Amino acid sequence: MTTTSPEIPSHHVDETGVNKSITIHGWKITTTSTSISNASELDSLQRELDLTLPEMTFGHNSVVLSHEASGWTYTFDTKGALKQVCNKELGPGDGGVKVGHAEAWASTRTVPNSLTPVSEMTVAKPYDWTYTTMYAGHASTSTPQWLPADPEDSSQSIPMATLTKPDPILYYAATQLFEDELHDNGASMYIIRVRVMPTCFFLLGRFSLRVDHVLFRQHDTRLFHDFSSNMLIRETAGWEAPYETIRARLPNPDDRTRLTDTQWVASIFNELPTRITQNKRSGGGTGWRGLTRRVETILLGRDTQEM
Repeated sequence: MTTTSPEIPSHHVDETGVNKSITIHGWKITTTSTSISNASELDSLQRELDLTLPEMTFGHNSVVLSHEASGWTYTFDTKGALKQVCNKELGPGDGGVKVGHAEAWASTRTVPNSLTPVSEMTVAKPYDWTYTTMYAGHASTSTPQWLPADPEDSSQSIPMATLTKPDPILYYAATQLFEDELHDNGASMYIIRVRVMPTCFFLLGRFSLRVDHVLFRQHDTRLFHDFSSNMLIRETAGWEAPYETIRARLPNPDDRTRLTDTQWVASIFNELPTRITQNKRSGGGTGWRGLTRRVETILLGRDTQEM
């Protein structure tokens, strides 16, 4: 059985400077990728957010989806992502993570058979030093609003079969908002990837966290739009699991390099039962409110700005 590729629609790709954009079917999608913010830019952003910034903060990076007919735009940017990082004492639902110490580390600070209790976990900072964020982008206007998708209506869910088709990719871009090595305790980062095919576009914004010997955490935002529809679909979901649960899935136990590959870790999360990764009693045990999955839709018309 032969398959035919979809007709390539009229479109324009512009790769001038640090911006890369595509204009297609009444949409303009622009990705900005620049170098790490300089000292004065970091000082300004830190004052605005009142937050100690990640080691690598790309303050000017962003992805902007602009719908020409309605004037509606949807943006992912660094300031928006860091605004949702808890910058105070962590409370219930914030998913506070403590730094685990190996037995060898503890043994250097106690004498063998000592009755002196040694805590296995040490609180690191009074704010979220992991930079956990559930940022799902932000719109230019408060209307129209995202509404819960109808789980019985397949048109209101992201069609994975469409995304796995070998259709031509007219535009692909990736940009990083921030990254931090967590004082050599792991890594925290937010990356956005977007691709445009002849019939649709798909965006994935992913926050990834690895705290060595403690846990892995992930929060994804997926946006999908079929150009033949006026509907945009947004799916957000979070996962969390103990470090050893993910490590046990390594093809070669002696080779841990895959633990630093966020896409490989994501593939393991997708294999694990939701009772492990998407509920408050997950193996991570932090009570993080991000352990949920939500699908929403929004309808865009010509008069979105006036709705």
